Amino acid sequence: MSQPSLPPISARGAVDLSTLRQPDPRPVAAPGGADAAPASSSGVVRDVTDATFGAVVELSAQVPVVVDLWAEWCGPCKQLSPVLERLAEEYAGAFLLAKVDVDANPQVAAAFQVQSIPAVVAIIAGQPVPMFQGAYPEAQVRAIIDELLKVAGENGVTGTLSPGAGPGEGVGDPDAGVEPAEPPLPPLHQVAYDALEREDLDGAAQAFGQALRENPRDVEAKAGLAQVELLKRLVGLNPSAVLATAAEAATDDVEAHLVAADVEVATGRSAAGLARLVSLVRVTAGPDRERVRLRLLDLFEVVGGASPEVSAARRSLASALY
Repeated sequence: MSQPSLPPISARGAVDLSTLRQPDPRPVAAPGGADAAPASSSGVVRDVTDATFGAVVELSAQVPVVVDLWAEWCGPCKQLSPVLERLAEEYAGAFLLAKVDVDANPQVAAAFQVQSIPAVVAIIAGQPVPMFQGAYPEAQVRAIIDELLKVAGENGVTGTLSPGAGPGEGVGDPDAGVEPAEPPLPPLHQVAYDALEREDLDGAAQAFGQALRENPRDVEAKAGLAQVELLKRLVGLNPSAVLATAAEAATDDVEAHLVAADVEVATGRSAAGLARLVSLVRVTAGPDRERVRLRLLDLFEVVGGASPEVSAARRSLASALY
């Protein structure tokens, strides 16, 4: 069977990555998630998280970035990822391969509007470039990358990664400047991120909670706390099993659909997760309805109040309630 044809690659994308350009205190990595350490000794393959993706977006001004969106449970991902890693090594720094576990890093998955995996996108000069979905054969992946590099060159992105370099380091572009140091996080935010590095979700929640008590208008702490609470609810769950259970559940089964919405939001299917809960609001009443409404408000913080998904869900929620 032949592979489907691909659209021409263009450096103009419809996805807005502006919120990911600078490291943002809102995104948090799931327990056991990657910490952006090199996944290869040469540094051309890296594991990237929500919290470190901003550096990758910045780096794309100097060298093309290919983003491999995958998950541990995804069989086709395990076929495609070794192909991408092998090509990244072969091309010797002509592009950076950034590997993103969508289960552990919902903000990146949501930014790219991931509907299914494996999915491969690129970033050139901060602009998202759609590539392909599915486990394509190596020859076709190579041809797509060759086209991507041509597009990058046409847009002035011609740097290469030096051996062992990380994001923003060792890029072979004589015009590349030194990135300014990021301002320090507020103390309690830093405590929260330190706790996340130790996979201490309770400690992170306590720090964000304290920051909110000291400043109820701290929107970053509010969003961080919502994401940590989501991660706590997801610990030990099998996403596929959760969604299968919800598919068989009654439309007013609050518990089944609350958990399913958490999984959908965490795996980049925010619109589906929010719509699920709006539908649940319509068929519940009393304490059950209030529980669903409050969960929706929490997930609005996780997804981001300015996102189109949240704006649409807010309108639908108002209609459902009134």
